[in-house]
Amino acid sequence: MSDSLHIVCPHCAAVNRIPSARLGEGPKCGKCHRPLFAGHPIELDAAGFEKHVGRNDIPVLVDFWAPWCGPCKMMAPHFMQAAAQLEPQVRLVKVDTEAEQSLGARFGIRSIPTLALFRGGRELARQAGAMGAADIVRWARSQL
Repeated sequence: MSDSLHIVCPHCAAVNRIPSARLGEGPKCGKCHRPLFAGHPIELDAAGFEKHVGRNDIPVLVDFWAPWCGPCKMMAPHFMQAAAQLEPQVRLVKVDTEAEQSLGARFGIRSIPTLALFRGGRELARQAGAMGAADIVRWARSQL
């Protein structure tokens, strides 16, 4: 890690520069003054996805899901618990593939839920199928 990291605000999408040593100290956005980490996943549209995956200097774990998917609904609370454990080292986001079909097509999402881990705008790893919180955390950490 460098001396400072770029972190995208989950509320206003401003890009903040945070000293890496202060990442765990509850940093707030310089623009909207709200917490940069809330311990829960962020719902993203295509533009938000591009900004968070492309501009965050921390890894971004994406849950590709759909509202009609039973396993996705079952995994949602586990993904929320995983966010509380992985932040601020990893940003967790959710992309509704029904609403954002272009993202699902672009990344070749064939089954949902699918988790994809990104760093520096590039996909590092992918895992299909519902998982519990401990498995999500373990899988994400093993990929970094």
